[in-house]
Amino acid sequence: MTGFGSADGAVVDGRVRVEIRTVNHRYFNPQFKLPSELAGVEGQLRDRLRQLLDRGHVAVSVRWLEPPSSESAIAVDLTRARQVVAAAKELKKQLRLKGEVDLAFVARQPDVITLQGDGGSGGSAGSAAAAWSDLERIVERAAQEVLAMRAREGRALAAELAQRLEALESGARVVEERAPARLVAEHERLKKAVSELAAGAQVDQQRLAVEIALMADRVDITEELVRLRTHLAACRETLAGEGAVGRRLGFLAQELLREVNTIGSKANDAAITQTVIAMKGELEKLREQLENLE
Repeated sequence: MTGFGSADGAVVDGRVRVEIRTVNHRYFNPQFKLPSELAGVEGQLRDRLRQLLDRGHVAVSVRWLEPPSSESAIAVDLTRARQVVAAAKELKKQLRLKGEVDLAFVARQPDVITLQGDGGSGGSAGSAAAAWSDLERIVERAAQEVLAMRAREGRALAAELAQRLEALESGARVVEERAPARLVAEHERLKKAVSELAAGAQVDQQRLAVEIALMADRVDITEELVRLRTHLAACRETLAGEGAVGRRLGFLAQELLREVNTIGSKANDAAITQTVIAMKGELEKLREQLENLE
């Protein structure tokens, strides 16, 4: 189902905007576009959206409206620098090496010059946790807008699906009303065919009655109509329920098609065949709409 939601708010000492877009997909398929400063929250963001959205292609974009301050303090460890210089000079003396100890060499050594602040290695884990704690509220507001939009679309789809189900119910009534006359016509056709084949010879009426009964059993569609109505009732019950219903309705649509096909194969009647064709058309439209339903 399609949906869109956005929200913005403060994160750390900056301000971000979160946008969430969803389109149809058989499974939950998220894609994220996050600034590098918030890359650590992707796992929590994915988990939260999975709780809210059962399936769909979910595109999430987070961008800075006001980037956080990038100021960081630079610290020089003079004690460490002196140790490095002394160690280098001792190494030169002991190994009788050439060259001088210069600023570039000393500055490259670990822990001589360090950055202190949010970007430092000592505070990265805490910064990520704090960022998600701030971002979560903004994501929640954007996600609620998406859910509201999807709910509106869902209600419209449910109304259309209900019309398709009513059309299938109407077709089942037509088939049921036509079925007795069809059986009578089949009996008469079989009797006439036997009479013509016998060409005046004596026919075993008891055997003929048995064959007619067997034929009637083969073309009887009572069970198919009962199952068809059971599946239609299950579809209506599912539509009236809460939560994601697309997968269950997809399964029921397959079962409806199975029963309609069986009725068509047993029909041997022009009126029933025409009704079955119309019912298949309604089922195809119903299955197309189910692709848009969560």
